[in-house]
Amino acid sequence: MTVPEESRSGRRRFKTDGMGRPVEVSPLAWKLHLSLPETLLKGGESYAEGLLRAAEEAGVGELRLSLSAMRQLPKVLSSALDVTLTISDGRVISVEGGDTSGRLYGVALDLGTSKIVGHLVSLVDGETLAMASTENPQAVHGEDIISRITFALDGPGNLDELRRLLLEAVNRVLETLCAEAGVAPGEVYEAVAVGNTLMHHLFLGLEPSSLARAPFNPVIRQGLSVTARELGVAINPAGNVHLPALVAGFVGSDAVADLLATGLCDSEAPALLVDVGTNTEVFAGDREGVVACSCASGPAFEGAHVSHGVKAVSGAIERLRIDPETLEVDYEIIDDAKPIGLCGSAMIDALAEMWKNGLIDDLGRLNLDAETSRMRAAADGGEFVVAWSDAAGTGRDITLTQRDVEELLLAKAAIYAACSIMLRRQGLKAEELGRVYVAGAFGSYLDPESAVAIGMLPDVPAERIVFAGNTAVAGARMILLSTEARRTAEALAEGVRYHELSLDPEFNREFLNAVFIPHKEPERFPTALRLARRRPRSTRS
Repeated sequence: MTVPEESRSGRRRFKTDGMGRPVEVSPLAWKLHLSLPETLLKGGESYAEGLLRAAEEAGVGELRLSLSAMRQLPKVLSSALDVTLTISDGRVISVEGGDTSGRLYGVALDLGTSKIVGHLVSLVDGETLAMASTENPQAVHGEDIISRITFALDGPGNLDELRRLLLEAVNRVLETLCAEAGVAPGEVYEAVAVGNTLMHHLFLGLEPSSLARAPFNPVIRQGLSVTARELGVAINPAGNVHLPALVAGFVGSDAVADLLATGLCDSEAPALLVDVGTNTEVFAGDREGVVACSCASGPAFEGAHVSHGVKAVSGAIERLRIDPETLEVDYEIIDDAKPIGLCGSAMIDALAEMWKNGLIDDLGRLNLDAETSRMRAAADGGEFVVAWSDAAGTGRDITLTQRDVEELLLAKAAIYAACSIMLRRQGLKAEELGRVYVAGAFGSYLDPESAVAIGMLPDVPAERIVFAGNTAVAGARMILLSTEARRTAEALAEGVRYHELSLDPEFNREFLNAVFIPHKEPERFPTALRLARRRPRSTRS
C-alpha cells in the first residue's frame, strides 16, 4: 500500500502544552544528600544497615532499599563518603556518589489515541525542560478505540503487538526529551502517564474485552504505580511510573487530568469541558458536582474519512473564509506552504461559511444552483472547490464533497448531543455557563464563532469559550510535581458521576436533531441565526 504524501504525518503540528494551574513543588521522588562518617559501619552491620542508620540520623527514618539501590551500594560506598539517595514513597531507588541533589527529573506523558506527548520536568524547581511528541503507531490497527479493541481481541498476539507499538512510541518520546535537555535517562526517576481507558489498559498489557460490552467495566479504576523496569519504560529502571485513576470504561485518566488542569471541579460558576478527539469526553458542573460522558465523535476532524482531509501538517489549510459577495475562498495554511488538504479547524470553518452563505442548507445538502464555479456536480452528489489545482501542492483540486459534509455533521452532532445531555443531567442551560473549556490539540485552533455557527458547541458568547490546549499533559505535569495534586486526582476520579450515553434513550433523538445546522431546534442557537446571510430554507422532518 502507498500512502499519499499529503497524508503522511511526519511533519504534523502537535499541541504539546495546555492550560494548567500552579502547584507547590512537592513530588513523590526526592533526593537526600548525606555526608557519611569514615567509620560508617558499626560492628557486624551491613552496608544497607549503615546507610539507613545514617539517613535516620539525618532525620529521615522508615526507609527501605530497592534491589537496584542494594546493587549500587558496594561500589558507591567503597569509593565515596559523600552520597545522594533518591527516595520515592519511602523507597530508596538509587544511591549515587557525590551531591547530585540538583539533578532530579520526571516526565509527564499523555498517551493519546492519535499521538503521544511528553514533558520533561525538573522535580527540584518544577521547570519544564523539554517537550516532545510523536504519532501513536497503533493507528495502523485502527484510528479509533473500538477498532483497536477489536484488533486486540482478534488474535492471540495482537494485544502484545499493540502494547509493543505504544511502548516503542513512549520510549522514542523519552529519548527525544532527554537528548534535548541533556539529561541521562537514569536521572529520570518518576513518570506520570495519562490516557483514555483503552490506552491505559494497553500500556499495562491488560486484556480489554470488558470494554467491548456493556456495562464497559475497566479491569482496574484506581491509581496504580509500577516500576519502570516492569513496564519497560526507558527511565531509571527502579523509577516509578504512575497511572492515575480512571473514571469509567470510556472516560480515562486523561479526562481526570483535564479536570485538574482547568479547575472545573473548583469552579463556583457552572462550566462545560469538552475534550475533542476521536473519542470526545464531556464534563458539566462545578464545585458542587460534575457529570461526565464519552461519545464516539470519530476521526473525521483528524482528516480520516474526508476526501481531502489531513492532519495538522505543513500545507494543511487551517483557517477558511468565504466572501459573501463573490463566494471566493480565502484561507490560511500551516507554514505558508502550498495547500494539500483541510485539517479539522478548517473543516469547521468550511461548514460554517458554506451554511452562512447558502452553499449548503440546514441538512448539509450542497446547493448545486449556487452562482459560483466552485460548486459543481460530482459522483457522490456534488462538491465545493476550496482550492484550485494550480494553487495546490497536490496538483489536484481540494474539495469538500457531499459525503464529506455528511461525515463532518455526524461528528459535530455527536459532540453537541453529548454536551446537551450533560447540561440536562446537571439541570443547566447554556446561558448559565460561565466557561466552556475546549481541550485537546484539535480544539486549540478552532474558531469559536464557527463552532457555534454549525451547532457543535452550545451557544455561549465567544469570550466564555476557553481553548485550553493539551490539558491532559498539563494535568499529568501537576500530578508529577505535587503529591497533593496526586491525591486530588484520585478523589476527582471517584467523585465524578459517569453517564453512559449508549444506554441513554434520549441520545439518539438529541443526536438526530443535532445533525441539522445549527440544530433542528434553531432557537437554541440565536448567535448562529444572526450569522446566517443567504441560507436557503429546507423542509425539516
